[in-house]
Amino acid sequence: MKGNVALTEVAVPYAEALMSVAQSRNLTEEFGDDVRALLSLLSQSEQLQKFLDNPFIQAEDKKAVINRILGEGANTYLRNFLMLLVDRRRIMLLEDVCQQYLALLRQLKQTVLAEVVSAVPLSEAQQQAVKEKVIGMTNAREVELETRIDPDIIGGVIIKVGSQVIDASLRGQLRRLSLRLTSA
Repeated sequence: MKGNVALTEVAVPYAEALMSVAQSRNLTEEFGDDVRALLSLLSQSEQLQKFLDNPFIQAEDKKAVINRILGEGANTYLRNFLMLLVDRRRIMLLEDVCQQYLALLRQLKQTVLAEVVSAVPLSEAQQQAVKEKVIGMTNAREVELETRIDPDIIGGVIIKVGSQVIDASLRGQLRRLSLRLTSA
């Protein structure tokens, strides 16, 4: 489903509705945490994703699974929202709705998302340095890091903020050096 522009466009009004409920109840951050947890669960469980996407599984069965996942302490508004997605046969958009909600939350908080690829896990000090660099580039109030490990970059980092890419990886430096040598 990722990358499908039409489905993302359908998800936007649902994400906006969830944001509206969150703002009216002053729960934007709490919903943000819950949405991140849902996204993490969906990315870790392909079986759950397929279950929710399957149109032949009864709505009541999907609701029962969602209730078990959320547990007793889940926010009532979020639970009702997920049940609405099931009733409207839009639960297959859950991942897109969650991504759109987080984008709206970042916009509300003047936070930018920086995707960071490194060869090894970054220390706290390195993550802080990346955040400061991104704040300097974007004038954002806060930076949310989404890190990924890719040993193929050999060393250094690749930082992507929106359409800007900073390639400070050894692989990128070697590629640029190779291009300079071949053009000379």
